[in-house]
Amino acid sequence: MKKDNPCILLSNDDGIHAPGLKILEQIAATLSDDIWVVAPSSEQSGAGHSLTLNRPLRAHKFSEKRFSVDGTPTDCVLMAIEDLMGGKKPDLLLSGVNHGSNVGDDVTYSGTVAAAMEGTSFGIPSIALSQDLSWGHPAKWHTALDHAPSILKKLIHKGWPKNVLININFPNVISKSVAGIEVVRQGFRAPYKSIVKAVDPRGGNYYWLGCIPEQLDMTEETDLAAMVKKKISITPLYLDLTHDKTLSHLAKAFD
Repeated sequence: MKKDNPCILLSNDDGIHAPGLKILEQIAATLSDDIWVVAPSSEQSGAGHSLTLNRPLRAHKFSEKRFSVDGTPTDCVLMAIEDLMGGKKPDLLLSGVNHGSNVGDDVTYSGTVAAAMEGTSFGIPSIALSQDLSWGHPAKWHTALDHAPSILKKLIHKGWPKNVLININFPNVISKSVAGIEVVRQGFRAPYKSIVKAVDPRGGNYYWLGCIPEQLDMTEETDLAAMVKKKISITPLYLDLTHDKTLSHLAKAFD
């Protein structure tokens, strides 16, 4: 990757006007002055690695290097690389800073992580950044803003394989209270998904996904545990979802 004034593409899943994207622009400015922004025109949280296939997409140009797309984060990255950047390939993709953490099995739902996945699929070093929070309270954006630049510089210097993306989560504490940095595995929550069922004024049922409970009992070295310990988590995620041991196990049944 070009380390001297790299071309950086920014995206997210919270939308073009999200406060976390403004924070990400400040973070990116510590690395380069060649910054492009292509983000969804509206919030796409939970979109995962989805493409819009059943309707045309439209892009809105705010300035030479700033666009919104009325689609998913994956759509944004794809359109940026294939058209909106005029054939210029980014040296680095940064996605976020997400309003809320993306840890454990959140990564399979996250549009923030999905944007980094799409960048990785194009061979672009890609990093997802998320700020943990308590719902109903303001996000502590300065934690990400203060710590991300030095972390990104170290990651860029060290490098990582082309088929791997980096997932960074900042804990829900003020900047000076961060307890450290851990490179950890992706965790997995106990089953938590719940549906809240209610009745609308016309007597029809409607459903709302319930809240995710806090994870208080964390003993393993995972991204979930790092948030509890007030530490920044760095997790490399592999695009190849194949489970090699099971692959070999099942293959024996068809020998």
